[in-house]
Amino acid sequence: MSDDNDKESKTELPTQKRFTEAAEKGNTPFAREIPVFASTLAIYIYVLFYLPAGVARLWETLRDLFEKPDQWRFENGQDIVALFIRLGWESTSIIAPALILMACFGIGASVLQNLPEPILERISPKLSRLSPVAGFNRIFGLPGLVEFGKSLFKVVVVGTIITLSLRNEFISSIDAMYADPSFLVSRLTSDVKIILIIILFATAAVAVADYFWTHHQWYSELKMTKEEVKEERKQMDGDPIMKQRQRSFARDLARKRMMADVQRATMIIANPTHYAVALRYVREEDAAPVVLAKGTDIIALKIREIAEQHGIPVFEDPPLARSMFAQVSVDSVIPPVFYKAVAELIQRIYSSKNRSRRASLN
Repeated sequence: MSDDNDKESKTELPTQKRFTEAAEKGNTPFAREIPVFASTLAIYIYVLFYLPAGVARLWETLRDLFEKPDQWRFENGQDIVALFIRLGWESTSIIAPALILMACFGIGASVLQNLPEPILERISPKLSRLSPVAGFNRIFGLPGLVEFGKSLFKVVVVGTIITLSLRNEFISSIDAMYADPSFLVSRLTSDVKIILIIILFATAAVAVADYFWTHHQWYSELKMTKEEVKEERKQMDGDPIMKQRQRSFARDLARKRMMADVQRATMIIANPTHYAVALRYVREEDAAPVVLAKGTDIIALKIREIAEQHGIPVFEDPPLARSMFAQVSVDSVIPPVFYKAVAELIQRIYSSKNRSRRASLN
């Protein structure tokens, strides 16, 4: 019941991260009927192109053995062993190509579905695999019923079609037993081809159905609950509380650095208590005034406090302070629209310094 509830709660589509994690664990869709179809196709190709010639060679050897026994020596055990080796090689030359073709086609069909990767998790022992309940669910659950349905289809349907197809050939096949052996081999080969064609089409149909069913089942198992989606987003984006703390820490560092730069300012443009912008302009260093710091309310008051401690002139110009605060970022030069207003303030600073210098000389 809990498994059914889990499946019902998995309403969200799997994410790319989910697919990647499944692939890393070896959880990939694999249609078992496709290698079966490939092996059947290999057998059909073998029967169609190789078996007649191989059987003919073996038949020639056996015919020589039984029709011309005087050509063979049977004087001692070595002669018998040599005969069996000869027959063994002839039989191997017939069977080996079939086995090689079946192996190549079966492995190729498996590799085309999923590239082989060594994944220890798939072969590591798990106690859950020894659970009788889990084994019962595997056998009598939906996957087990699907496997049983595929086997039943192949046995019943294929057997019925083969029976109907060869029903008219039964009597003639019995008569062929009394005919020339070469004709018998040809007749059996023809019947085998018919059987293989029927099996080939049946396994192809089952393989296509199994491919789509396997991928559907795999995709359904990877679906996620809403809580899993939220948890994955949290892992990818980071904990919101931690991110907020990091942003706050970064802002504190930037603010401290900005406040430390205020003492290097040439002037402060302020709106008495709400805005403050610290500018630096050195004719030999800067092409235009640079904003070193800016702030509102408490930060603005702190900028003015530092300016007073270091003797930096403060000019109260509310419209200019508000405009510059809104349009210029820290560590950026002011745009040309502010050149005239700031130049007048710089001129006032230089005039004040010249007056102080003359007064000190007098």
